[in-house]
Amino acid sequence: MTTLGFVGLGHMGGNMAVRFLGAGYTVYGETRHRREVEDLEHEGLLWRDTPRQIAEAADVVLTSVPNDGALEDVASGPNGILAGLGEGKVWVDVSTVSPQVSRDLAERVRERGAAMLDAPVSGGAAGARARTLTVMYAGSPEACAAAEPVLAGLSDRRYRVGDEPGMAQALKLANNFLSATALAATSEAIAFGTSVGLDMATMLEVLNASSGQSSATSDKFVNHVVTGRFSSGFLNTLMAKDVRLYLEAAIAADAPALVAATTVDIWNRFAADQPAVDFTRIYPFTAGEGGS
Repeated sequence: MTTLGFVGLGHMGGNMAVRFLGAGYTVYGETRHRREVEDLEHEGLLWRDTPRQIAEAADVVLTSVPNDGALEDVASGPNGILAGLGEGKVWVDVSTVSPQVSRDLAERVRERGAAMLDAPVSGGAAGARARTLTVMYAGSPEACAAAEPVLAGLSDRRYRVGDEPGMAQALKLANNFLSATALAATSEAIAFGTSVGLDMATMLEVLNASSGQSSATSDKFVNHVVTGRFSSGFLNTLMAKDVRLYLEAAIAADAPALVAATTVDIWNRFAADQPAVDFTRIYPFTAGEGGS
């Protein structure tokens, strides 16, 4: 059975590692703070001290890190993943980063005789636990074929979207832009409705039977806003980062970005006002600002 190595064992990477350990895989792991993964070690995770050691030990390396800078940190230097890669190794990056970073990194991986695909996921930590993620991935046919058993361990909903790393990141950013825009717009619409006396639950019932329905109305509001849980598992600072990356990529591609610019401004203001809170809290933030 393919040996796996995880660099980054937070909410996403940790839950993925649990599933593979439960399926009988040999799983190596490294993250910034070892004490945070003691439970995983009890379940069989084999700790390694550096990303390089992970790459040397595993057939397939998976990375789950928060941003471009963190990915570069684990990739480079004498203790980075690149230094441990060699012929036949495959690197699967499930982070959400800029398409250009994925393209550049894939070229450096090829120079080591290894292969890389970008495979960002949608569905959050709950999807990682339940194996209900949507996985979008891009890479050469050979790299994708080599990684297919591992991708199958993540989800049944897998979509190969292109031959070049970076293409999956572009689609993931487009997805998160739509998600962020829908949630912000729904928050504003619900704040308007309640300000004129409408009941939130009634509004959602009608919207979910009408053309205004979206994942914001059918999932985020129903499960996290109405209940007051605000526990989707995704931080507003990460969403602000993702929509900013989308805007930057759209500008670089000379694509339209009128709505994106507004969405980025909303999420930047929310993240600055309430850093590192669940992204569904954009509703009370919006309502508190009077919908302006």
